[in-house]
Amino acid sequence: MDGEFCVVCGATGRRLTDGVCPECAADRTTLLSVPERAVVVICPHCGARKVGAQWERPGESPLVTAEDLVRFLRVPPEVGVRRVRWEETSAAGTIRELTGTADVVFRGVPRTVEVHLSVRTEHQTCTDCSRKSGRYYTAVLQLRGGLERENEKSRALHARLDGTWTSLLGECRADWRNAISWREELPEGYDVFFTQTLAARAVAKLAKQRFGATVKESATLFGRKDGQDIYRVTLCLRFPRTDPTVRARDAARPAVEP
Repeated sequence: MDGEFCVVCGATGRRLTDGVCPECAADRTTLLSVPERAVVVICPHCGARKVGAQWERPGESPLVTAEDLVRFLRVPPEVGVRRVRWEETSAAGTIRELTGTADVVFRGVPRTVEVHLSVRTEHQTCTDCSRKSGRYYTAVLQLRGGLERENEKSRALHARLDGTWTSLLGECRADWRNAISWREELPEGYDVFFTQTLAARAVAKLAKQRFGATVKESATLFGRKDGQDIYRVTLCLRFPRTDPTVRARDAARPAVEP
């Protein structure tokens, strides 16, 4: 409004909040801060990060990254962070000293802010890696051949199933692959053990859709926890010898008269 002025700098014609223009408010406000000491917990086997009680981002780098640091930024409600650049200033053992230079905007006013963060790295084995090392599993996928009448030699069967499994893994989500604990070779095919039943079911569904596999599920009682029965699930996947796309193409061909 006409006649109003910033009580700090005396400027007029500017949008005021509580009598202070955005520029002066930015100068008088802590636009960004960090805790005195930060801790990043990393699984040394898979790179997962422990955030609170949960493990996240398996498959990440075993080193502290910018994504690990950004969650320690304390950002006031009216501040927008555009970009943060981190520079390591010193390191001693598991302690790293870093300076973050952030481009922020406060009430439409751009500012560059520096913060100094001390980060300690801790290594803990995540739940999934601990389970895998102990051969823990909740579900098993049985990779088997089809039910064709003619017999398939063991070496050819294993080569075919191994190739199909490799192709299937290439289409799986990362969290499904991370749930795989180990694989065993058997005369009749392979058994693949999972630490998460939902991931095993998702892979079985994908195998049915993409490779024409038939799926048969069964469950066995494994134990009890918190008064509830715990089951291990077995999913038998039978992969027909002929690729489903080839079968569809052959079925579409016109019959040849003798």
